[in-house]
Amino acid sequence: MEFYFAPMEGITGYIYRNAHHRFFPGTDKYFTPFLSPNQNRALNPKEVRDVLPENNEGIYIVPQILTNQADFFLRAAKELKECYGYEEVNLNLGCPSGTVVSKGKGAGFLADPGGLDAFFDQVYAKADVKVSVKTRIGLSSPEEFYGILDIFNRYPLHELIIHPRVRNDFYKNKPNREIFAEAVRLSKNPLCYNGDIFTLADYADFGREFPAVGKVMLGRGLLANPALVQDIRQWEQTGKVSPEREYAGAEFPGAGVCGTADKKRLREFHDWLYAAYKEAMSGDTNLLFKMKELWSYMACLFTDYEKYWKKIKKASRLCDYREAVERLFVEQELRKWRF
Repeated sequence: MEFYFAPMEGITGYIYRNAHHRFFPGTDKYFTPFLSPNQNRALNPKEVRDVLPENNEGIYIVPQILTNQADFFLRAAKELKECYGYEEVNLNLGCPSGTVVSKGKGAGFLADPGGLDAFFDQVYAKADVKVSVKTRIGLSSPEEFYGILDIFNRYPLHELIIHPRVRNDFYKNKPNREIFAEAVRLSKNPLCYNGDIFTLADYADFGREFPAVGKVMLGRGLLANPALVQDIRQWEQTGKVSPEREYAGAEFPGAGVCGTADKKRLREFHDWLYAAYKEAMSGDTNLLFKMKELWSYMACLFTDYEKYWKKIKKASRLCDYREAVERLFVEQELRKWRF
């Protein structure tokens, strides 16, 4: 199985990617938060920093592009290849944000099948990089996916990453595995699955249902448990995570429990991220926001984490934040579960 780290806007930039790759190696590909080219430029300075090879050494990066204009996409793909050496780019057809969808981008582009077909026709006539797609199954109805898949099947996508929710689901409801099964049956392009794999139990259930699918993209589950890929790989090789850990398969967010990680490595991961963000960002407020965002996913790794998470959320000074984190690491343990 190959494992991909999903792009998470505002979270999985190059600093986070470097920290994750350093302390929890084993993820095959990292996808960047979307790059948004326009008529004036292909990439802005922040986007350039995120894709610079020197900021991503030793990591397989796939830049993701958000646009509904083929010429913008081609210009960004050309710059990414010629200036930074990228041989693969990804088209975002999944972002459910209202501001994105209202402009006919992300999942909003799925509502324009004619425009989408014309987009791919122009891209594949001129692009000299591999093009993959990350998509939802429609805007409001799963039945839309058959027409969308018919368009995808006309073009040699490098791979098709499917998050089987419609845009109107956002991240609610369960992924539509029935529609994903239809994609497995009908797609002419290689498939990757994305959606609600938070635990080993989720992964095992998916594997039993779709044994022929060899690629999985993880997002919120990997943020909640940075060691999830390592847990899965160890379980596949040995049939267990580690002798002292048990696993219960709780639903997210209570599912972020480390098997191969320990408090020491998690603390090193946190401290490396904290120092890197502190150096890169201006002002304590921005740093606090970034670290609180991390803990909104990761706090549930620990036993009785609620009161510590409240203190982290309420911290308005770095010293208060550091104290709350210190107490969490000292006073609580990683949760134990049974698989």
